[in-house]
Amino acid sequence: MMQKKMNVPLFELKTQYAKIRDEVRKAVDEVLESQYFIGGPAVDGLEKAVAQYEGVGYGVGVSSGTDALISSLMALGIYRSPLDSNPPVEVIVPAYTFFATAGCVWRVGARPVFVDIDPVTFNIDASKIEEKITERTKAIIPVHLFGQCAEMEKVMEIANRHGLHVVEDCAQSIGASRNGSFAGSFGDCGALSFFPTKNLGGLGDGGMVISNHKHVADEVRRIRNHGMNPKYYHKSVGGNFRLDAIQAAALLVKIKHLDSWRDMRESNAKFYDSAFKGSDVITPTIIEGNKSVYNQYIVRVPKRDKVLAHLRELGVNCEIYYPVALHEQECFAPLGYAKGDFPESEKAAAESLALPIYPELSKEQLEYVANCVLKAVSEA
Repeated sequence: MMQKKMNVPLFELKTQYAKIRDEVRKAVDEVLESQYFIGGPAVDGLEKAVAQYEGVGYGVGVSSGTDALISSLMALGIYRSPLDSNPPVEVIVPAYTFFATAGCVWRVGARPVFVDIDPVTFNIDASKIEEKITERTKAIIPVHLFGQCAEMEKVMEIANRHGLHVVEDCAQSIGASRNGSFAGSFGDCGALSFFPTKNLGGLGDGGMVISNHKHVADEVRRIRNHGMNPKYYHKSVGGNFRLDAIQAAALLVKIKHLDSWRDMRESNAKFYDSAFKGSDVITPTIIEGNKSVYNQYIVRVPKRDKVLAHLRELGVNCEIYYPVALHEQECFAPLGYAKGDFPESEKAAAESLALPIYPELSKEQLEYVANCVLKAVSEA
């Protein structure tokens, strides 16, 4: 028998905020009293805290996860001047991920080259990377999608053999690890996002570049401030990619709770895994050596769109991550790809569904979501 209808949101931030409201307001008030909004102690403190948390040497706060990717590419010399008449360099990216991964490559004047995904993890299929490398290839951007690390040993072996840079897209994976090493610690640098719905979410947009390489961190610091160093002297053109102090202050409060929130997400994921066992719902597979942070809990279901519509009628708010693979996006039509070029990415776009996984879900809510999913799948 189904439980009484309830509304279960995909994200719910108010409950989390209520528990840390006093801490956050105190930290924000300290910034307001200082009137130090750009840089300063809060930003410095967050950079050190995140670098320590991720097991890297350096963190550089920036204005968003997107700007973390852009400034990372620019810091590694992947930027095409409007005066450059040479063909654009190439950067290898997965065909199935959030738009910013490829969009940032385009925005720095490079050409995104798509690679299909591993159907088990949704991450880039490392076995298909090498065939895409040309004399114009300069970097690889593996994405640790949905909170699980890509197979970085294989990615780094290929990159090192061909002399390529590696920028890890860690927008969904702060705290995720592979064989004991954290996302963002394998390549030249990693790009984090502090969008409010992320595991570590701010009060608006924010991001960070993390790295074990001082020269990369130094370049990002310069680039985030219009390429300026010293003041009013510009070796190259950068951007206004600075992280503001209010965001940093709130995030410094939240990072202290991040491990407990991660554990709650993992507990919720285990509940779903058990509830869907033996059904037509394909649950996430966390491959050997990986520790996922479950930024999203993604299932595959038959007749996904009908299932989604039914779930919304029942009050279960779900989302499709992502309904269109990147090679099929209209803006990338000039690249010449066609439907069928990346079948696993297209299949993921047609079958995947994100369920509520946030830490504050009650047992009653979890049971209701699971029962509704099973009902929707059986009736689709």
